[in-house]
Amino acid sequence: MKSFTIFTLCFTFISFVASVQADMAAQHQFEKSAPVSNQQCISCHKQVEQAWQKSDHAKAMAIANKASVLADFNQRKVEHYGQKALFFIENNQYKVTISYDDKADTYQIKYVFGHFPLQQYLVETEPGKLQVLPFAWDSRAKAQGGQRWYHNYSHEEIRPEDRLHWRQPLQNWNGMCADCHSDGLVRNYDIEKNSFTSQFDNINVGCLSCHGDMSAHAKKLAKRNIGADVTSSTHPTGRWLRAVGDKIAHWEGEKRDNAFMDNCFSCHALRAPLTDGFKANIPFLDQFTPQFPSAPNYHADGQIKEEVYVYGSFLQSKMFAAGVNCLDCHDKHTMKVKVEGNGLCLQCHGAEVYNVKKHHQHQEKSEGSQCVNCHMPTNRYMGVDDRRDHSFKIPRPDVSQLFNTPNACTKCHENKSNQWASDTLKVWHGEPKGISSSKQLLMKINSGQSISLAQHLSIIADEKLDVISRATAIQLLSYTVSSVNADALVPYLSHNEPLLRLSATSVANLLSPSQKITYVAPLLNDKYKAIRVSAARSLLSSDVSKIDKELFDNAFSALILANNISSWRGEGIVNNGLLAIDLNNLKDAEQSFKKAIEIEPYFDAAYINLAEVYRSQQKPFLVNSVLAKGIKNNPNSASLHYSYGLYFVRQQKMDKAISLFNKARELMPDNPQYAYTYVLALDGIEQSKQALETLKALIVTYQDKSQLKELGLYLSQKLNMRAEYDWFNAL
Repeated sequence: MKSFTIFTLCFTFISFVASVQADMAAQHQFEKSAPVSNQQCISCHKQVEQAWQKSDHAKAMAIANKASVLADFNQRKVEHYGQKALFFIENNQYKVTISYDDKADTYQIKYVFGHFPLQQYLVETEPGKLQVLPFAWDSRAKAQGGQRWYHNYSHEEIRPEDRLHWRQPLQNWNGMCADCHSDGLVRNYDIEKNSFTSQFDNINVGCLSCHGDMSAHAKKLAKRNIGADVTSSTHPTGRWLRAVGDKIAHWEGEKRDNAFMDNCFSCHALRAPLTDGFKANIPFLDQFTPQFPSAPNYHADGQIKEEVYVYGSFLQSKMFAAGVNCLDCHDKHTMKVKVEGNGLCLQCHGAEVYNVKKHHQHQEKSEGSQCVNCHMPTNRYMGVDDRRDHSFKIPRPDVSQLFNTPNACTKCHENKSNQWASDTLKVWHGEPKGISSSKQLLMKINSGQSISLAQHLSIIADEKLDVISRATAIQLLSYTVSSVNADALVPYLSHNEPLLRLSATSVANLLSPSQKITYVAPLLNDKYKAIRVSAARSLLSSDVSKIDKELFDNAFSALILANNISSWRGEGIVNNGLLAIDLNNLKDAEQSFKKAIEIEPYFDAAYINLAEVYRSQQKPFLVNSVLAKGIKNNPNSASLHYSYGLYFVRQQKMDKAISLFNKARELMPDNPQYAYTYVLALDGIEQSKQALETLKALIVTYQDKSQLKELGLYLSQKLNMRAEYDWFNAL
């Protein structure tokens, strides 16, 4: 019996050692050869380390072991639209057997990703390439519906040929997720081999991501001022003050230095990288090009829609304009809110004004009385993750009626209408404040409605409007006009606000070639890399001999690097192909688009652009072949069906074109261009009456009716149908 016990103990010890060795191997797999360690900070900053351990940053990523895995791996079977998974433990390793149809694979769970309200799991499908499994663990309490496995796309089937399938690039850790979940991450993507040798300094988000490399500081023998706060403000004497009679506090003291928020925005923004990995305390626009708040990622009024994180919404807010920064609300190391409940807002907003029933009109301490539920409504992402909008807007159901935007009132009172909510708010607070003309016009553009160029320019010129909304309006010029007078754009190419300069360079193709050289070339020497890169992109087709060649070459090299960094997915390679087209290098463009199809066969833009190259070379057979293959791989792509329809129009095969245009319209019923082309094609085969009847049935479903209305008037005149003409004219 003793020998059996000794044997058991030895076996247990060996298993333990094997487990530790496996963890160490996993830890070092992606670790740099000479990493910058957080330990050099922790040795002196023990209290800070204890606070950080409570943060989501500390749990951003970890080796899969008993300490980190939250999910049930006790032979748990889950299924979603025919996709099956079995989660189990074997030889002290967490594993999964995942199948679809007849194909099944077994993988070791290498890492856990996050911890709450969900935890995801990473497997290595190829050496150095980690993919996110499609099933995640809902780590919320059981009473909240948690403690279960669920599919990331629970309401739809994601087949292997879908771009969102877990084996595809968009579910790849190295490219999509890694730089914001580990310190000092570099992707190290090899375009030729389509492989990664990614590395990080630390497996999770620690000191390095926010403070940078403090090695020199750690080596100093002099006593350190551990208690100093150099993050939230460089003017520690300043503070938020609320005088007697003030409803809201104001900043008293020197202007705040909120540049540190660029560290936060590096991850909490929807953006395209300019560098392979990023570093702390370097301007956001030197490392990323942000995406501005417009459709389809945002609602027409700027509220969050898709997974856009915080940057785009916070920059719209009055808070940001007043100088509020992230650390006014969030603890700098736990990252949790400083005060739970309304107390957080009441740091600056008078309780006697805002925390009373006269203002919120709900029972005290009810959900409706909570500031955030009205002014920071949530959107649910990744199945269970509710994230709050940081634009801090006032609920406007009257705007919802006009632009189909959400509002906190009907989000909570799901059985009520926008009209009910609007009427109720009028009873409580009187007529709503008028919305500025600029905001109304911007909402029109974002909802697909047309406005005049003069109206569009008035949005951009409105200095009372937040800067990021003005930058958005500049960028949207390229969708509404084909050219602009230099006087309209030049003030923003030299504006002191970098976001306006960035946006203006992105639409500089609206200028004439000579105007671009005169007004855009100086931006090749801009302070920020994002603007220099955007300027180089705009100047590609210009006479480079009239530009400072060294500056252009440097900016152009940065542009190529940015595309190469993102070439693990279709967009990066397609962008390089588009550059080649602008340089009239169709051979390189063809190769880029072919490579994009090889890497991401379910990315429709690659097929459309490759077909366009063949069309320009007068190779209709290849155009047909590429578009047919594209539709076979992407049967739900409206743009591919539309492009294929145009091909058949050029081949004078209208019957085939019409069915494709109709399919495009069905696949994307909110795009008026597809409806317009479909109806026009019907007219083209002398089915004008059917075209008019079809248009009359379709036009009511579109917000922007301008182009369709013109078509309706044309068809009515052609058919000499006065009543129909009057009907369209009245729209």
